Amino acid sequence: MTDLLVLAGLLLGFGLVSGRVRGTSLTAPMVFVAAGLVLGPQGAGWLTGSLDEGAIRVLAEATLVLVLFTDAVRIELRVLRREYRFPLRLLAIGMSVGIALGTAAALLVLDDFGVWEAALLAAVLIPTDAALGAAVVSDQRLPVRIRQSLNVESGLNDGIALPVVMLLVALAAAHQGDIGSASWWAGFVARQIGIGALAGAVVGVLGGRALNRMDTAGWVTATYRRLAVLALAVIAYSGAELATGNGFIAAFTAGLCFGSVAREQCPHVHEFAEREGELFAMATFTMFGAVIMGPRLGEIGWQAVVYAVLSLAVVRIAAVAVAMVGSGVRGETVLFFGWFGPRGLASVLFALLVVEQAGIARADTIMLVAGTTVILSVYAHGITAAPWARGFSRRAQRLTPTSPEQLPASEHYVRHRIS
Repeated sequence: MTDLLVLAGLLLGFGLVSGRVRGTSLTAPMVFVAAGLVLGPQGAGWLTGSLDEGAIRVLAEATLVLVLFTDAVRIELRVLRREYRFPLRLLAIGMSVGIALGTAAALLVLDDFGVWEAALLAAVLIPTDAALGAAVVSDQRLPVRIRQSLNVESGLNDGIALPVVMLLVALAAAHQGDIGSASWWAGFVARQIGIGALAGAVVGVLGGRALNRMDTAGWVTATYRRLAVLALAVIAYSGAELATGNGFIAAFTAGLCFGSVAREQCPHVHEFAEREGELFAMATFTMFGAVIMGPRLGEIGWQAVVYAVLSLAVVRIAAVAVAMVGSGVRGETVLFFGWFGPRGLASVLFALLVVEQAGIARADTIMLVAGTTVILSVYAHGITAAPWARGFSRRAQRLTPTSPEQLPASEHYVRHRIS
């Protein structure tokens, strides 16, 4: 009950000044992570830590599903069909290069890490966070192609990374004799991605059309219109998981298809994301600070900090630079893509999954390094998001309509007409 009271007080306090700090370098995740660290069991003790790490994993999982669904709704599917090249580069090339570079950095910096453990840490930190990137992807001043590329990347990369994480968990475990054949793992990855995408598409299309039809007939109240959005996200995630698919990919795909067939419902989804979704995210960040990182603060050494800095400022940017070779974009755009790949809920969730597995000798170190990276990301990306986005948008406006960063005029027309 004490934890609930403190969380409510934090939400009320930040809510009273939220309009004043909006658009500044002070973000909600920064405030709530700091509150968790200061008020947790290792600090003032106001947050008693009654939630264990398993409960926080469930909370982070639920939050990630909601964030993925609601962020996907913002994407214009008709525009994405034409402008898929940037997200494809970031997902197909950037992720694989990032894991390879992250593995090398872990072997170089962290003591006693084997190849599989180093690769596992790199895979845990490869997904970017949609919640922490909200200040960028929702900034209407930025070119829509830039915003949607980052949004699609953050929506799909955690679902794609999960099978890789599970494979590396098996390889990093103490008993490596029976990890399955290469064909079994190929089938597992195919099922995760294929079934997840199919389940999400079915739920998004059918659910969006049903909600549209019933709402037009006057059968749906405003309250249950928003609850229906929550239900669709949960159905997509749970249905995919039951069918041995990836629930995160399903949630994102469902939001993408829902936004395509039910555009008139999108304002209600945005309201949901700004209310219930924000509540879940901030509660997760608070308990992450209080329960997961608070007790581990004294264990953070120079190696964890160095790896975190390398992961955020070198590995990610270098991987994006490789992925964008031949794209024709400016150097600042490459840096913008590279820097705004914050680590957050997905990395916390994956690290908790690693800790729960038996036989991984460096599981606690992986949790410590991943948590350190997330904390640095919350503050580094929070401080830089608003000022860099403002400056980048001003410079992007001076580009010609045919530049790679801009969309053709016809697509701008589509975006404004249906928004």
